[in-house]
Amino acid sequence: MRVGFTYNIKKETEQVSEGQDQKVQNGKNFPGNSVPGNYIDENLISNYSHRISDVYAEWDDEETISAVENAIKKAGHDVIRIEADENAFEKLRAARPDIVFNMAEGFGGASRESHIPAMLEMLNIPYTASDPITIGNCHDKSRCKEILTYYGVPNPGFFITDTHVNGYPKVKYPAFVKPLHEGSSKGIYNSSVVNNKEELNREITRIKENYNQHSIIEDFLDGQEFTVALIGNGENVQVLPIVGINLDCLPADFPKIYSYEVKWYFDTRENKLDIFSCPAKISEKLTRKIEDICKRAYHALRIRDWARMDVRCDSNNEPYIIEINPLPGILPNPDDNSCFPKAAREVGMNYDALIQKVLNLAIERYGIKK
Repeated sequence: MRVGFTYNIKKETEQVSEGQDQKVQNGKNFPGNSVPGNYIDENLISNYSHRISDVYAEWDDEETISAVENAIKKAGHDVIRIEADENAFEKLRAARPDIVFNMAEGFGGASRESHIPAMLEMLNIPYTASDPITIGNCHDKSRCKEILTYYGVPNPGFFITDTHVNGYPKVKYPAFVKPLHEGSSKGIYNSSVVNNKEELNREITRIKENYNQHSIIEDFLDGQEFTVALIGNGENVQVLPIVGINLDCLPADFPKIYSYEVKWYFDTRENKLDIFSCPAKISEKLTRKIEDICKRAYHALRIRDWARMDVRCDSNNEPYIIEINPLPGILPNPDDNSCFPKAAREVGMNYDALIQKVLNLAIERYGIKK
């Protein structure tokens, strides 16, 4: 088959993170997100300069793009690369592939992840993963939570605002503040857990000024955190082994959250954090609860083919959905600690098999004959 492949590739940038307040000085000064200078070492600057800024945090690097392309080719398909830029529609219309493997996150606007699926639907070209409505709903965290709440899927209480809070709505501290329309921990820094009105309004201002969007303020859950990979359609959705996130390995003065600093600054191939366990070391009862709410969320949002969900427990060890990503990150190198491939490996599915599985799910869903 002729398989189109839509993606966004990371760009080199000298900007500091959108969420940071000042420019980097000598590669060491990061006052906007409260990272002590000794955490920004030469390894990060030399080998991971693209991580210092979160502008392209959701996009993929050439290593990942090539790995996905090669996996599709190994299944006997021809691959047509199409970068998801302003020329993507014309390229798709001219190429008219039999199906598209879509992992494009888009750029610009709250519905940017829906751009490519919408184009493909207009052109009547089949594609992997969820449709533009589902992807748009997942990317708007408040709309996603409203749907989950309607279907009785537990998620933290919340409200959204782009102005300071001065008594209403009433906030239960600590609270968790993040941008309404971001992924890959973009905009989530160690300052995102707030303990009073002043800290809350500081974060609302930071997000408004640096991301030009509303903040979503959630009840902060102080229990364990997990990442859950799901794959399949309809009644055949499979929950892969749950990945536990050990936040106790963070420095004592850091909040127990999987922030941008933790994900992209602290955890490198050269200095890996001992942060993940797969399968998670939890009881069978909790495992079943997590699997249940994730499957229910998957169906409530009409997700297709695959997704990754983040789950966190409250003080009573009850799990809640905190994030849903219908275009999950899939770094190919095990040393990068990418959680979907990690969970797949645990059930004997290597990287190539994972990519081919997702493609075949879409082919089957559309009823395409190879």
